[in-house]
Amino acid sequence: MKIEIVEGFNSIELTIKCPKATEDIRKLESLLHSYTKKISCTKSGITYLIDTSDVLYFESVDKQSFLYAESEVYELSLKLYEIEEMLSEAGFIRSAKSQILNTHKIASLCPDFGGRIEVTMQGGERLIASRQYAKSLKERLGIR
Repeated sequence: MKIEIVEGFNSIELTIKCPKATEDIRKLESLLHSYTKKISCTKSGITYLIDTSDVLYFESVDKQSFLYAESEVYELSLKLYEIEEMLSEAGFIRSAKSQILNTHKIASLCPDFGGRIEVTMQGGERLIASRQYAKSLKERLGIR
């Protein structure tokens, strides 16, 4: 694969030249589109637009969704299934019934009791991937 960066333009334009648009190429295209995607959320009555690249994970507690960034927690009006559909191609994956992780922010994985996985995020926060979602998480990360 050849990557070339040419400076001196007024806007950013990416072109992918390939023999055939495979599934991996389509995923890359989706990832590039979602890289600049922002999520609308609130904190203390103020609405914020957070880059998806800054999100560690999403969690649902008592029918309310929350976005966790490195040092802040925000409320969302979206349901987890909506977030999952919107960001699945951008590196986000369901890790428990009430949790979606940003796979790009995972620092380490450790097997836990009963087939669960302890996930340590960048910044040190530890989460549990349930047994039900552990296999798909490992597959997504290319771990056997």
